[in-house]
Parts: sequence; C-alpha cells; structure tokens
Amino acid sequence: MSKKERLTKCPLCKSGLFLNHTQLKDHSISKEVFLVCQCSNCQLLFTNPRPKESEIQYYYESEDYISHKDQSNNLINTLYKQVRKITLKKKLELVNAQHSEKRRILDIGAGTGHFLETASKGGWKTYGIEPNQEARIILKKKGIKTYNNLQEIKKGKKFTVITLFHVLEHIHELRKTAKKIYKLLEDSGTLIIAVPNKDSFDAAHYNEYWAAWDVPRHLYHFNKESITYFAEEFDFKIVDTVPMYFDSYYVSILSEKYIKTSKSPLKNLLSGVYNGLKSNHWAKKNGNNYSSLLFILKKK
Repeated sequence: MSKKERLTKCPLCKSGLFLNHTQLKDHSISKEVFLVCQCSNCQLLFTNPRPKESEIQYYYESEDYISHKDQSNNLINTLYKQVRKITLKKKLELVNAQHSEKRRILDIGAGTGHFLETASKGGWKTYGIEPNQEARIILKKKGIKTYNNLQEIKKGKKFTVITLFHVLEHIHELRKTAKKIYKLLEDSGTLIIAVPNKDSFDAAHYNEYWAAWDVPRHLYHFNKESITYFAEEFDFKIVDTVPMYFDSYYVSILSEKYIKTSKSPLKNLLSGVYNGLKSNHWAKKNGNNYSSLLFILKKK
C-alpha cells in the first residue's frame, strides 16, 4: 500500500490546531480506513494522514474512475455520461454569462476533455491541466493543449477563465496552487470551483457511506464556510453560488451501492434517485445546501 504523509498544520489556513473528526473507509478501491481531521480555526475537514502526491495514483486505478476514461462500463457510469451532456451545456452557459469576449480558458483536472471540447466548440481557446497519463493521451488526441501541472505554464501567460470542476478537493498543494491560479488569472477573469458539500442532506443521510467523501482521493471536504475562507485567504470574492442539481442523484445512487440497503440493484437505484430528490428538496429550504455547489469567484 502507498506511503502516507501526516500533516501537522491545516492545509488551508496553516493552523496547528485541529482535532480528529471521524474515520472513513475507501469503499471504491482500496477498502482502507482513513482518519479525517477538522481545523479548529477555518473548520476545514481534511484527510490526515494521506497518501503522498507521488503515491496517490494507486487510488485512482479503477475501471470505475470515469473522469480518466471515455468508455462506460456499468449502469451508474452510463447514466453519468447521459447527464453529463446536459451539465456540460450548463457549465458553458455559466462561463459565457461572465465573459462576452471569449479568449483563453484553463480547466484544471481536465480529465478526458469533455468540458474543453464543449468550450472549444463555443469559441474558446482551450487549455487543460491533467496529471493522469492515460487521460492526457486522450486530451492530446482531441487537439487540446495539455500541461502536466501548473508549473509547466510559461511565466506571463494569463487566462480569462480558470475552472476546477470537482478538482480542488484532490490537490495536494492547496495554498501553492491557489496562489498560482491567482497569478494566472486575468484581473477581470473568473475562477469557477465546484465541490461536494459536506453539509448536504445526502451527506448526513448516508453518513460514512456518502460516496462524495471519496477518501483518500478527496483530500479536503468543503462546505460553504470553508470555501468562503478559501476565497478570502487568497484575495478572491465569491460573486455567485450555483446548485449542481444532478450531483445529489449520482452521489446517492453510488452511496446506495456502498451501503447495500437492498440486495436488488434496481431497488438501490430507485432508492438513490428518491434520496437525491429528497436532498434537492431539503436544500431548497435549508440555505441552498445542495449535494454539490459551484462557486463563481473574481479577484478582489
């Protein structure tokens, strides 16, 4: 099993004051149990100890990890791909609403490039950051300019829009990455971050079986307060918060697979859909705490 690193300071605010919060199992791949701590200062939850950056790839080695592959190989991924067609259109609409002039867009954690393909067809010049070799090969075949990491981008290059769709929670060097993003973003540019919300109904309902914990691939576990702290810490301001309605269904269906409420796959599927619906209904009445939230940020 891969080597672990133990953090002595909060990866967001650098406070040395944090407490053990809970233990969570990697239901997806390794079946290992990981400790999650909570910072007493900024309230961020973070996996600690965690796999080293040089060793984390082991925990992505699964046929079910769809962001690094283009094929569908089970029902959940097939449904995911059908919904993705709708969400890609919505994401581009959000981007276009921020900028009438379409220049350069950088997608960090580009996967196999579905969003960048959509943006390119919409008139944007597209760039991607993707550490996974298999996914990078697919990106290059699609003609997308691809970097292995942020450090490969030439000094002085700027982007109109930088996106991290369910990626911020995967980044080891959180503070260093945030500072680099600030430098890469045009002064009038837009930073878009989407993360799972630990304060959602489905998170509470499924508890340790909530699929969006996804330890150890998810190094951090955000809510609206910790994203607000992130924005202020790195001189951004949140200008809008947008629900990601479909995520509650996907996460709930996957959580049902882990918890195995029923021996019937169909019953688990229907239960996941029902709880996804309940989650969205609850969120509407409870501070818009949807399963996943998309934050639109600007430089201060």
